[in-house]
Amino acid sequence: MSFADNPSALESQPTTWRRTDDPQYADDPEFQQYTTQLSDQLFALTANISKLSNQIGLLGTKRETDRVRERVQDLLSETGDSFKDVGEGLRKVAAWHDLGPSQKYTQGKLNQEFKASLTEFQGLQRQALEKQRASATAAKAALDQDGDSPTATTDAGQQQLQQQEAPRLANQDEVEYQETLIQTRETEIQQIENSVSELNELFRDVAHMVHDQGGQLDVISENVVQTRDDTREADSQLRTASRHQRSARGKACCLLVVLVVVLTVIILAAVLG
Repeated sequence: MSFADNPSALESQPTTWRRTDDPQYADDPEFQQYTTQLSDQLFALTANISKLSNQIGLLGTKRETDRVRERVQDLLSETGDSFKDVGEGLRKVAAWHDLGPSQKYTQGKLNQEFKASLTEFQGLQRQALEKQRASATAAKAALDQDGDSPTATTDAGQQQLQQQEAPRLANQDEVEYQETLIQTRETEIQQIENSVSELNELFRDVAHMVHDQGGQLDVISENVVQTRDDTREADSQLRTASRHQRSARGKACCLLVVLVVVLTVIILAAVLG
């Protein structure tokens, strides 16, 4: 039976085992504190991912603003850096010496939770990248359209020149705005692509650790299930023994009553005779 087949059995396993006769099962307060800290960081990452998903959903809609795009970039950067920090922590946990079965389970559980969260974050990165590229493409199309519009003037007189001056200036402002927008989008796209590349490498490392621990988790799962089955069997045998014991006590009481009655009859017969 694999870890995935019976997660409830593993969830019932205590976080620390107390056995002083074998160093393999000794408590390690530092390990427990460190893994608890990593678990808290993963929880914070989940909250960030939820916020990021909401903000990315606004991109490309009427509710998209400069502030929304700024929040998206900030959340992408902050969450990406946090994933790198937690990834380094998981590497430290992977190199921890003398881990007992419960600690190995904690290690494997953290790796799997990290992998799931990172997968979700990478999906959001791709969504943000696609929307930023679409926005940059639209800005370039608008710039090309503005570049193709006629701006030449004629010698029809000063009045006509003045009439054309305002649209020309407005058109120039739009061109400058589109150029700035394109440059901003390209910078944001480059930042996201760099983060995607870095986190892809981190994902491969964690996936490798999860794969390596798969066999260990299967052994732990089988041991826990076997212990559970043995405990249930022992409980059943104890209940059966208890029933037999109560039955034996009842029979003994009946036999004692019969003996008392027989003895009483014998005594009365002797006295009366």
